[in-house]
Amino acid sequence: MFVKICGTTSEDDALLAVAMGADAVGFVFAPSPRQIAPQKAADITKRLPSEIMTVGVFRDEAPQRVVEIVQAAGMRGAQLHGRETAEQATWIRRRIPWVMQAFAAGDARVSGAAAWGADAILLDAPNPGSGQVFDWAFAGEVPGGQRLVIAGGLHAGNVGAAIAHTRPWGVDVVSGVERAPGQKDPVKLRAFIAAARAAEPDDGWEPESAAPYDWQEG
Repeated sequence: MFVKICGTTSEDDALLAVAMGADAVGFVFAPSPRQIAPQKAADITKRLPSEIMTVGVFRDEAPQRVVEIVQAAGMRGAQLHGRETAEQATWIRRRIPWVMQAFAAGDARVSGAAAWGADAILLDAPNPGSGQVFDWAFAGEVPGGQRLVIAGGLHAGNVGAAIAHTRPWGVDVVSGVERAPGQKDPVKLRAFIAAARAAEPDDGWEPESAAPYDWQEG
């Protein structure tokens, strides 16, 4: 189970997420209470283990700027969280190792998500970062063969149910592990990661796509 802790704004919180067992740490470069400057993110990523996936989160940013920031900040990947076109996402993916394309639950574009050429598809609530939970039945609209990451109002108390209902490749959390926007809560963080690991299917289930991208070799 791929576990991404997003909305990271400090080195202490990034190192805490890693110590608790997160696979990925996300940094928001789009306008948000959790927005971080590229240089500050670069200073943090230098301190993280090489096996950790570091992801820059963007919303409707120019593709050239996305690539520029990812590279300047030492990121391993980008999460596109706006109305990016399939052509824009594909252009970005040709220039950086890993891309996750986000869609709001119920977005009509989800049925054609394969056209974005992303390494994973993130399904989120219509208002990202709000702590709102969407109807997990919408996960059924994601085409087969796509690695699905579930977000939207997840926390230690419901991530197990979300995994059981949607059987995703991964989960992504922000507000559910915070004490305040941009400030992680160690107790909530530990509980969330433990709950996600405990809920991981043990029946050998894997997404229909190939094995997860090995970011250690990207």
